[in-house]
Amino acid sequence: MAGMLYLCATPIGNLQDMTPRVIDTLKQVDMIAAEDTRNSIKLLTAFDIHTPMTSYHEYNKVEKAKQLTAWMQEGKDIALITDAGTPAISDPGEVLVRMCQEAGIAVTSLPGPAACITALTLSGLSTRRFCFEGFLPADKKERREILEELKEETRTIILYEAPHHLTKTLTELSEILGDRKITLCRELTKKFETVLPTTLKAALQKYEAEEPRGEYVLVLAGKSREEKKQEAIAAWESMEITEHMAFYEERGMDSKAAMKQVAKDRGVGKREIYEQLHKK
Repeated sequence: MAGMLYLCATPIGNLQDMTPRVIDTLKQVDMIAAEDTRNSIKLLTAFDIHTPMTSYHEYNKVEKAKQLTAWMQEGKDIALITDAGTPAISDPGEVLVRMCQEAGIAVTSLPGPAACITALTLSGLSTRRFCFEGFLPADKKERREILEELKEETRTIILYEAPHHLTKTLTELSEILGDRKITLCRELTKKFETVLPTTLKAALQKYEAEEPRGEYVLVLAGKSREEKKQEAIAAWESMEITEHMAFYEERGMDSKAAMKQVAKDRGVGKREIYEQLHKK
């Protein structure tokens, strides 16, 4: 019988967040695939875990995933851990999970710490709808395209950023998205945990004056639906009403339906559109 892949969440700063289920699983599997074995050995030692480890990281994720999958096909059970948090979230673990699914190998996830969710719940921003972007790409063109997409995002946005790139990212966010509410989280679950609810403009001023320290999770307010509505109305109002009507009529609407849609676009009643069209 084939083995199984266990995605094991590990603490993001506080060892007490390690779950008994994860500890038991790490002791029982045949192999632990770790992002950095030098870092993970400290975690395993703390919990008296002596299971053999092998490295699995960004630079060997494809070839090593093939090897790990082959071992599981031979019957070995393997646990995947990252340096901190939940595997496969902004992490090469997603490649291994996909290969296991394609090979018919069972995968299960052992819930635990995740920096993105921890920061979201502390942010004070809307948690009902959110999107996770992780680290923005280094490529300038791709980065700009994603930032332009995020400009129109109405959900709460979660980003990761390293301290030496923080001011650059805050500058870009401020220039493209405007001054939004943002909560910056660092040292989550640790002794000096910091949660700073502020605005993009104020955050940029702060970190231009002082050096950022530690890894950051940025939780950013999405664009309000009312703002999007007003922008759409402003765009339509820049057109003549006759042009606006023609836009819909050219797409097959009769004049009555077109007038109704024009009124809706502009946030006014149909009668007002009718009167504008029939002015002498």
